[in-house]
Amino acid sequence: MAWTQLRKSFNDLLKQSLKKVACCDLCGANVGEVVLGNKILEQSLLCQHCLDDLPFFNFELLQANLLSWPAIYRALPNIHFDCLLSLAPYCKPLDHWLRQYKYQGRFELASLFSALLANLLTSQLRTAEKLPDLILSVPLHTSKWQVRGYNQAHLIADKLAQSIPLPYLPSALIRTKKNASQVGKTGVQRRKNLRHAFALTSTLSAQVKHVLLVDDVVTTGSTASEISQLLKEAGIEEVTLITVCLSLPKP
Repeated sequence: MAWTQLRKSFNDLLKQSLKKVACCDLCGANVGEVVLGNKILEQSLLCQHCLDDLPFFNFELLQANLLSWPAIYRALPNIHFDCLLSLAPYCKPLDHWLRQYKYQGRFELASLFSALLANLLTSQLRTAEKLPDLILSVPLHTSKWQVRGYNQAHLIADKLAQSIPLPYLPSALIRTKKNASQVGKTGVQRRKNLRHAFALTSTLSAQVKHVLLVDDVVTTGSTASEISQLLKEAGIEEVTLITVCLSLPKP
């Protein structure tokens, strides 16, 4: 217990020190203390001005669920998840950050994404009863993980679970099929490509009724929907998908 408290105190001191010397990733100004809503945002990459300028969705108009927006619901047919939370559309600067994070190993962005997602989750699902029982992340096939060296969704989910906090099972889901890339495929092609592509490694607790599924981007919703169907067949009643960005396919 003493060691845990000492480590927490050291981490808090380190975070405060970083804020004093860190420069904003977008404008180069000192980061300092940054507030989102009425909470201090635990990150060291964005100053207050640039944070306020990010193109976040206005969830006050969306009933805490992007699927309540008819245009989005129509663009994501045949889905099996119940709620969608995303920070913003897939546009600058978030699209640039996601490419850097996913393909260039900018792991510090996982801390920024998880801090923003934690704020979104707790602000929209305000009561403990509405919060999920468990966090899962979209898995990579072993061969892709070996090439890339990490699973971007897992890194975000791991930090998010520490921020909320909620239990996280990083190995509960596995990808059993090595599918061709989803880039450029239609929704129908993606759904066919992903059929029976995932499996649960063990039975989830009977107390788990609501799962939070974490990914970096949602496009057609095919991946999350296939996983959600698997979870519901295993007894899960509700699945909330949370992502950094929403990138809808062009009509």
